[in-house]
Amino acid sequence: MNVESDIFSRTEMLVGEEAMERLRKTRVIIFGLGGVGSWCAEALVRSGVGHLTMVDSDGVDVTNINRQLPALGSTVGRPKVEVLRERFLDINPEAEIVARQERFTAESASLFDIEGFDYVIDAIDSIEDKLELILLATAKTQAIKQSSNQAIFFSSMGAARKMDPLQVRVTEFWKVDGCPLAATLRKRMRKQQRFPERKFKCVWSPERNDDAQPKGTMMPVTATFGLTLASLILRDIKENP
Repeated sequence: MNVESDIFSRTEMLVGEEAMERLRKTRVIIFGLGGVGSWCAEALVRSGVGHLTMVDSDGVDVTNINRQLPALGSTVGRPKVEVLRERFLDINPEAEIVARQERFTAESASLFDIEGFDYVIDAIDSIEDKLELILLATAKTQAIKQSSNQAIFFSSMGAARKMDPLQVRVTEFWKVDGCPLAATLRKRMRKQQRFPERKFKCVWSPERNDDAQPKGTMMPVTATFGLTLASLILRDIKENP
C-alpha cells in the first residue's frame, strides 16, 4: 500500500498527477510560525509539499492558544518548530520537515540559503526583521517563475485588529492601501533609502477595527491569511509547470 498516495488522493483528483509530483518536489521555507505562518505550513504539508523548512525562535505561550496551530495546554513552553515538526511528520511521514529554532535578523540573514528553495514565505511579526527579509528575498527571488534556481516570494502584512476574514485579499506590495504595517514598512524604506529589488505579492486586509486592542488578534483572520499564502503557492505549482 502506498500510504502517501492514499493521503493525497483527493488532492491529486483536483490538481492532477503531474502537479502532484511537482508538489512532492517543492521546497518551501517559511519564516514565522505564529497565527499566520503556522496555518500556512499546515496547509502546505496537507497538500503534499515534500519539503518544508520552518524558522521561528519562539516557544509556545499560553497567549498563543487563541489562534496558533502549535499552541495547546500540553505544548506551552515547547519550541513551536518542534511541536509542528512532530505534527507534520504524523500527517505525512514521507515529508522532509526541517525545524530551525532561530530568529531571522539582519545579522543572521547569511545563515539562510533562500536561493535553495522554490518558495519563500514571510510571516514575521517584527517590523525590523520583516523589512530585512523583504529586502533579502526580493534580491534573491523572483515574482514570476522563469527558472528553477530562483524562488518565489510571498509576504503577509498585518493581521492584528481585524475580525472579518472576507476582507482578506492579495495585492502587490506597493498597491496595498489601508494596511498600517505596509505603510510603516514603506516609510522605513524611504527613510533608509533601501527598497525591494522586485515587486512581490502580499496577503493583507484593509479592515480597521478601532474598538479592538492595539495588538488583538483572532484565529478566523490570522488563519485565513496563512491559508491564502499557502494557496498562492499551490495555485502557482498547478498553473506554472
